[in-house]
Amino acid sequence: MAAMVSYEDVWKSFDEPVLQGVSLEVAEGEILSLVGTSGGGKSVLLKLALGLLLPDAGEIHIDGVSVPEASTEELEEVRRKVGYVFQNAALFDSMTVFANVAQGLRETELGAISEEDLEGRVNRALEEVNLEPESVAEKIPSELSGGMRKRVGLARALIGEARVLLYDEPVTWLDPVNAALVERLVTGIRERRGVTSIIVTHDIPGALGMSDRIALLDEGKVHFLGTPDAFLRSTDPVVRAFSDRQAAARLAEAGAGAPA
Repeated sequence: MAAMVSYEDVWKSFDEPVLQGVSLEVAEGEILSLVGTSGGGKSVLLKLALGLLLPDAGEIHIDGVSVPEASTEELEEVRRKVGYVFQNAALFDSMTVFANVAQGLRETELGAISEEDLEGRVNRALEEVNLEPESVAEKIPSELSGGMRKRVGLARALIGEARVLLYDEPVTWLDPVNAALVERLVTGIRERRGVTSIIVTHDIPGALGMSDRIALLDEGKVHFLGTPDAFLRSTDPVVRAFSDRQAAARLAEAGAGAPA
């Protein structure tokens, strides 16, 4: 199957090296989860795919188009194909849910679409993330729960009919019930739309349940790449150390929430 997203020997430094020769291919329709320690370059890979950052060296392709070498028009076309789901939802506090979701359309589309068509597209995007338009469309983000805000952010990414979805920590700060709901939405959207998904996450159980493959970044490189089953069975000390740290963190969180 052809790669929809590819990274080829990508290097990126800020004050210190962050990515040191990362190569990855994500097939059309695949769900790939990126895991690793904080500050390891996972979110940087997402921003490179959108052209929000440029690599120091290496290539990034989206559907065959070189992102670093793209013209302004080509980059605009790439971004039309890619939806970005922010870690904190990144909703506009002063806008209604309807207006926030509509922001997922490009200015040229917003200027050309009729009010009736816009309403239909916003409503369909909200329904796809299990939100009732009549109940939430005129609310502002502060009136929503954390889980609902995450889903509004996802609806904004969906309204543009993206072929690639980039998720930056989609279940951070969510309780287990809402986290499981978002994870089901991610897999359901892939099944219905055939979109390619890259998910940056610290939630290992969720990643194992959602993903076709797991990529573990360590010291700026892809240390492990394989199926969830291979990740679970791996005896590699870096993989095991990372998994054990995540298990310890989850136990600590569970203990902190237990009654004294």
